[in-house]
Amino acid sequence: MSKKSRRVDYWQDPEAPKPTSRKASASVFVRDDAGALLLLRRTDNDLWTIPTGGIKTGETVAECGIRECREETGLEIEITGLVGIFSDPGHVIVYIHGDKVDEVRQPINVCLRGHVTGGKIQPDPRESREVRWVDPGELDGYAIHPALRRRIDWGLHHQDPHIG
Repeated sequence: MSKKSRRVDYWQDPEAPKPTSRKASASVFVRDDAGALLLLRRTDNDLWTIPTGGIKTGETVAECGIRECREETGLEIEITGLVGIFSDPGHVIVYIHGDKVDEVRQPINVCLRGHVTGGKIQPDPRESREVRWVDPGELDGYAIHPALRRRIDWGLHHQDPHIG
């Protein structure tokens, strides 16, 4: 029987564990023609997020965003722009496998804008419980970590990229 993995995100919490690593990731901010935002509910912490994942050796930031969106949602996208770079030291992620802490990470995220080019919504049970299009006016009804909500809000309200 395999032990369950989970993730705990901290935001501006002085009691958060100290990071032991930094890792680059890409996320994608995808809206449909009606303006709804693509969200998925993570399996490891049950929070809603935009497609996000670590950049693998040998792939570009854009390739990572495209891959993560396909893996987590079933949708194919093209990258159309940049929401921003988010590297606030107040965001710390703890990865736990069973009862052992595997890593305490301070993320560096490049959030890209994307547009759907194909595929169909198909959650990956290893990564996403469900996937849906959400009207931005309904976001307050979704459990979204503050670090992710910051990316989403920037993408909704700004065309210039966030650098921070």
